[in-house]
Amino acid sequence: MARIVSVEPLEPSSSRLRAPRVAAAAGVLFSLLLLAVFWLMRRSVPADPLEPGAWLASGTATVALALNLVPFAGVAFLWFVGFLRERLGAQEDQFFATLFLGSAVLLLAMLFTAAAVIGAIILSFHAAPDVLINSATFHFGRGLAYGMVNIYLVKTSSVFMITTSTIALYTGLTSRWLAYGGYAVAGLLLLGSYYIDWSLVVFPIWVLLVSISIWIDPGTKPTGLRASG
Repeated sequence: MARIVSVEPLEPSSSRLRAPRVAAAAGVLFSLLLLAVFWLMRRSVPADPLEPGAWLASGTATVALALNLVPFAGVAFLWFVGFLRERLGAQEDQFFATLFLGSAVLLLAMLFTAAAVIGAIILSFHAAPDVLINSATFHFGRGLAYGMVNIYLVKTSSVFMITTSTIALYTGLTSRWLAYGGYAVAGLLLLGSYYIDWSLVVFPIWVLLVSISIWIDPGTKPTGLRASG
C-alpha cells in the first residue's frame, strides 16, 4: 500500500527578502569608494590633460591607493546592479533591462580600463623615469585615460541614470524626486559635462542617494514596467 507523504509549502527565499538592503549597502559602498578614488586622484594628478607629468616624480603612492580601490568599487557596483535586478524580478522590461545592464557594464569597463592605463603609466615611469616624462607615450596614455573618464564614462553614467530613473518612476523602485532629479542631472551631464569641473562626483552622489532611499524603505514592492510599443 502506497504511503502518502504530505509536502509543506516552501518558504519564500530569504535572499529575495534581503535583496533591497543588500543592494542599498552595495550602492553606499560603491559611492564612497568611487568618491574616494576621485578625491585621491584629484589631489595627486593635475586636471589639465596636457600637463607634462611632473606629478610622477613627486610620488605616486596616493594614485596607487586610488587605483587599488577601483576593483572593490567595481565589485560593489555589480552587487548593486544585480540586487536591483533581483528586486525587480519578473516585472523587469527587456528594453530597459538591456539599457540598464549594458550601461552598467560599459561604465565598469571604461573605469577599469582607465585605471589600468594610469597604472601602466606609473609602471613605465618607474622603469624609465627620465624617458617617460613629457614623452609622446605619456601624453597618449594620459589623454586616453582622461577622455575615457571625463567624456565617455560620464556620458555612460548619464545613460545609466536616465534608465534607472525611468525604471524607478514607473515601478516605484525609489522616491519620485530621485527619479526626476536623475533626469535633470543626467541631461546636464550629457550636454555640458565638458564644462562642469565637478561632473565626476555627480554619479556616485546620485547612487548614494538612491541607495539610502532603498535602505530607508526596503519593503516597497515594484510594480510592472512596460515599454511603449
